[in-house]
Amino acid sequence: MTSPRLWSRRVVLLRAPRAPLSLRFDLRSFTVGLACLATAVAVGAWSLTVGEMALPLRDVAAALVGRSDDGVARIVMEWRMPRVLLAALGGWALALSGAVFQTVTRNPLGSPDVIGFNTGAYTGALLGMLLVGGGHLTTVAGALLGGTLTGLAVYVLALRRGLNGYRLVVVGIGISSLLASVNGYLMITVRVEEALPAAVWGAGSLATATWADVVPVLVAVAVLTPVLMLVNRDTQLTALGDDAARSRGVDTDRLRPVLLATGVALTAAVTAVAGPIAFVALVAPQLAVRLTRTPALPLLPTAFLGASLLVLSDLVARTVIAPAQLPVGVVTVTVGGGYLAWLLISQARKS
Repeated sequence: MTSPRLWSRRVVLLRAPRAPLSLRFDLRSFTVGLACLATAVAVGAWSLTVGEMALPLRDVAAALVGRSDDGVARIVMEWRMPRVLLAALGGWALALSGAVFQTVTRNPLGSPDVIGFNTGAYTGALLGMLLVGGGHLTTVAGALLGGTLTGLAVYVLALRRGLNGYRLVVVGIGISSLLASVNGYLMITVRVEEALPAAVWGAGSLATATWADVVPVLVAVAVLTPVLMLVNRDTQLTALGDDAARSRGVDTDRLRPVLLATGVALTAAVTAVAGPIAFVALVAPQLAVRLTRTPALPLLPTAFLGASLLVLSDLVARTVIAPAQLPVGVVTVTVGGGYLAWLLISQARKS
């Protein structure tokens, strides 16, 4: 995570006239969050009009309020809406997961895809598809099990008289490289007809999204976002360092497992239904902290920014080589790779 910095802030305080209620929020963070949310909604609405059968926005609006014919309603509500919602909720969950991991590790590279969670989920899904056999349920169960066990292994191996963020990143990169070689071995030792669906899933795609895929991600976001907001004050204090946080009453030894479990669950919910989508968790928190100029990672602007990034990436994946479609993971890797190169160069210049 970036080092704490001091910025001049404009804070707005709203008080209820006849009740002991008040709401205090940072004006810049509120504006950035609102702009990101508006972007996600606007791009999502546009995405509903794009496809093999282009629809005007008024027909999409009519389908949303139940006043269109059955054909348009089926296209909008059954085919396109689940994909757009899964992109928005998935981006939200991945961005918050990245904020959690970067806060715990206090390192801008400490996202779940860098420290091995996505690779572990891919390993679990491959083992489920190629060795156990079965369909979608086996893939989901394998991804959840593989990602969770990888996160647990990285956490245990990084423990040494407490958890060090730098060691967690290094151990995660090592585990990720090891599992990547296992994935490569599995892919070259199976038949082509078995390897093809596994490769498509491993690229990260929202093309087959249904309402059944949206539900678990929606539940994860609805349950875990309030958990992160409840511990947000203590989480922000850990950015000052363990000693400073403990001096202000924060139990860092209890807070970190809660944060890591929450981050793993958020990433697992998305990876299980869409495959590993890289770089959203890495990019969104750092872009949010630069846009809001806050000393700690802002939760809601990060979530809204992640949602807008993945909705926009999915729209690009659907349209850039239309009528063919790219997996959304290909677009996020392309954008995220450029960001990662810029981040490494800027960090090297600072050091």
